[in-house]
Amino acid sequence: MATKAEKIHALIHTAAAAAAAVGGGLAQAPGSDAAIITPIQVAMIVALGAEHSMPVSKAAAAELLLPFAAAALGRGTSQLMLGWLPGLGNALNAATAAALTEVIGWAADTYFREGSSVQLPRT
Repeated sequence: MATKAEKIHALIHTAAAAAAAVGGGLAQAPGSDAAIITPIQVAMIVALGAEHSMPVSKAAAAELLLPFAAAALGRGTSQLMLGWLPGLGNALNAATAAALTEVIGWAADTYFREGSSVQLPRT
């Protein structure tokens, strides 16, 4: 049976791989991947909350994504600049989608593990 830490690693890495696949596949259509990547990240946060015995609603998980809006804007900018290039754009978009999802996942894990002064709505 997997330990809690192994489950958390698997949740984050699986979400990052899924985001990379979407980001790489939709690189030539700027902005279109956000509609798919955001629900992947929300589901990851909900699953991480459950793993830490802190159930979180999808709405609260979406709120946790707000601090990462600037990073998403930067990702969108790089996608506009190079995303249209087949191959290079796909690789760049996949890498940035995966990296951003990893950062969000580990930040959420820290949030749930160490707690926060912000009270999240419970499900």
